[in-house]
Amino acid sequence: MEKFNKTAVVVGGSSGIGCETCARLTSRSWNVINISRSPCKNPKVKNVIADVVAGSTFTDAINKVGEKFGLDVLVYCAGFSMAAPIEYAKESDYRYLFDVNFFGALKAMQAAIPFMKTRGGKIILVGSLGGNVPIMFDAFYSSSKAALEMLARAAYSELKPYNIKVTAFLPGGTATGFTLKRKVYSPDETKSYSQSMNKAVAALADMEQNGMSPAVVAEDIYSLILSDKPPVVKASGFKNSTYRVMSHIMPEKVTLYLNDRAFRQ
Repeated sequence: MEKFNKTAVVVGGSSGIGCETCARLTSRSWNVINISRSPCKNPKVKNVIADVVAGSTFTDAINKVGEKFGLDVLVYCAGFSMAAPIEYAKESDYRYLFDVNFFGALKAMQAAIPFMKTRGGKIILVGSLGGNVPIMFDAFYSSSKAALEMLARAAYSELKPYNIKVTAFLPGGTATGFTLKRKVYSPDETKSYSQSMNKAVAALADMEQNGMSPAVVAEDIYSLILSDKPPVVKASGFKNSTYRVMSHIMPEKVTLYLNDRAFRQ
C-alpha cells in the first residue's frame, strides 16, 4: 500500500474552495480524499462518492479512511444556499439546508474525532461572514453558518486536551460556481417580496463573483493546516477580517443599516 505522511479528508472537494483546497494539499504530497456527490477531477485525489445527508454512507466513508490511513485533517466545505423570504420558506428546504451546512459538519466531526484523539489533528469548518452579518433573503444560510461557528468555538475547548485544533474559517464573497447553484424561489413563491428579493439576490451574486479567488481562499485554509496555533475563528483576507471586526465593534443598528443598504441597491 502506498504510504503518505499525512492524510486529509475534504468534504465537498469537487468544486470551488474545496477543489482548490484539494489542489493545495496534493501539491504538497498530502494523501487527499474527497467526499462529495460528484468527484474532484484532480487525478491525485481519491474520491468517495457520498451525500452528507444520506444516512450512514457519509460517516462510513470517513471511518474507512481513518481505518486505512489514519486522519490528520478534516476540512468541511459542503454547503447549500437558498434565497427565500422567511415567511414563505418551505420546511423541506430549510431543513435540507441545515442538514448540509450544519448537521453534516457535526456528523463529519463525530466520525473524525476518534481517529485524531491519539495523534492530534486539525478540523476546519468552512463557514461564512454571513454568519456574522445576515444575508438578506438568505436567513437560513446565515443562521446555519452562525451555528457552525459556535460549534467550532465549543469544540475548540472540548478537544484541546487531545491536541485537536478546530477553526471556523470565514470566507467573504468568493468567485465560484456556488452562486449559480443557489436555490432561488420564484416570483409566485415570494409574492410581495419578489422585487426586493431579486435585488438582494443580484447584489449577493455581484459580491461573490467580484470577490476573492477560491485559490487564494484555499491558500488561507492551507496556512491554517500548517499553523501550530490556529485561531478558533479566522476570516479570509485582510478586508474580510477588518469587516468582521468592525461588525462586532459598530452598534448593531449601524451594522444592520449598512447591511440593508448593500442588499437593497
